Amino acid sequence: MSYVIGVDLGTSAVKTVLVNREGKVAFEASEAYPLYQPKAGYSEQNPEDWVQQTIVSLRKLLEVSGVQPSEIEGLSFSGQMHGLVLVDAEGKPLRNAILWNDTRTTAQCRRIEKVLDSKLLSIARNRALEGFTLPKILWVQENEPELLDQAFLFLLPKDYVRYRLTGDYAMDYSDAAGTLLLDVAGKQWSTEIASAFNLPMTLCPRLVESFDEVGTLLPEIAEQTGLAPATKVFAGGADNACGAIGAGILSEGQTMCSIGTSGVVLSYEERKDLDFEGKVHFFNHGEKDAFYIMGVTLAAGYSLSWFKDTFAADKSFDALLQGIDQIPAGSNGLLFTPYIVGERTPHPDANIRGSFIGMDAGHKLEHFGRAVMEGITFSLRESIDILRGAGKTVNEVISIGGGAKNEAWLQMQADIFNATIVKLESEQGPAMGAAMLAAYGSGWFPTIQECAAAFIRPAKSYVPNPETVAVYDGLFALYQEVYGQTRGLNDRLAAYR
Repeated sequence: MSYVIGVDLGTSAVKTVLVNREGKVAFEASEAYPLYQPKAGYSEQNPEDWVQQTIVSLRKLLEVSGVQPSEIEGLSFSGQMHGLVLVDAEGKPLRNAILWNDTRTTAQCRRIEKVLDSKLLSIARNRALEGFTLPKILWVQENEPELLDQAFLFLLPKDYVRYRLTGDYAMDYSDAAGTLLLDVAGKQWSTEIASAFNLPMTLCPRLVESFDEVGTLLPEIAEQTGLAPATKVFAGGADNACGAIGAGILSEGQTMCSIGTSGVVLSYEERKDLDFEGKVHFFNHGEKDAFYIMGVTLAAGYSLSWFKDTFAADKSFDALLQGIDQIPAGSNGLLFTPYIVGERTPHPDANIRGSFIGMDAGHKLEHFGRAVMEGITFSLRESIDILRGAGKTVNEVISIGGGAKNEAWLQMQADIFNATIVKLESEQGPAMGAAMLAAYGSGWFPTIQECAAAFIRPAKSYVPNPETVAVYDGLFALYQEVYGQTRGLNDRLAAYR
């Protein structure tokens, strides 16, 4: 039997999956690592934690599975996007990584907009947002210039881990697209953007395709993990690109909704000249010469986790959601906006904050729980509507992540999106996408689409209920009013935070 491994470097943990030629996950393992928040708005991790926990997870994967190292043909990566890792000439990190959910860079975003103006959207195809990498580099340039002077390269999280496993520096296009330094359509680093901020092009690593083989394991890594030194290592991709691959979003007309810590609506796109005026993200796909359009809700699953930890810490998620399906659509007039850490699509606003509106004495815990789920899903619908407004047909959506684990939430997505929601038989998200890149790179299939056809199987569909769709259409219109009505109030409340 032959296997490949998918490594998914998430924000809270690294997950590894061992996948056979039929696309079945034979074994999986995960290891957590800490998050550091030294100041309000700061979010950092130690890159060495990623490396050590990835090694531990790989070793456990082999120990638990009993698979022989010679049976594992290759491995590839998925990783959290945007995080800045600066390394010196010896490959050592110069500081903690600044993560995608760090919001310290508002001033740098305004600087980027002022300097580049319309060139930013025409080249990088995305707005300057706090989560992206270029603002982080500029923050270091302004606040820790001695570190930037020592920097040999900047890397993204998975690329640093892959470097430590192979000794090879590289970055794939799907992850590079989230840096604001890539000419997305031209698939090359933008000298115009880099020079505008006095950044040397030598700071940028070489660019590769997600399925490119970039080396084999270093002898010491092979010894520590138990893998064979000859194990092929493939570049991998951004977590959302890999999530799309793992959900089979590989041809025109296919759309995915992923609800994890953040929430994503993602649609496949072949045309590189589309202009969404920065309303949604436009990134390179893990498939060659393909793209994807993506809208993001910053606090999707995180809103539900926050709600549970704050108001029902003694309950499991299953207990918290019990009875949700018995609450009518609209939660008896209770509305939630999931802006608890700011928002991304369609409001790129790091300062907006969330709200419950319409509370009365008759509302119980289950009403609030359902309202949180509805608010998250309303936010995701805003991205769905942008896609539809651009002429894309969204009649069917593949749902993955935490939002695909609850029947009531799946039906809620169908009714709020007014689209058939498809749940997959085995949903491993970005980790499966990484494994598929390794399978394709190893020559198991002639195309990534044929790999998807063999690996991905639908399990169940949820069809919208016309009556509930009508109810949610009315509530969604009210939801859309909340941002504009509360924006000024939020600014004034910020003085008290």
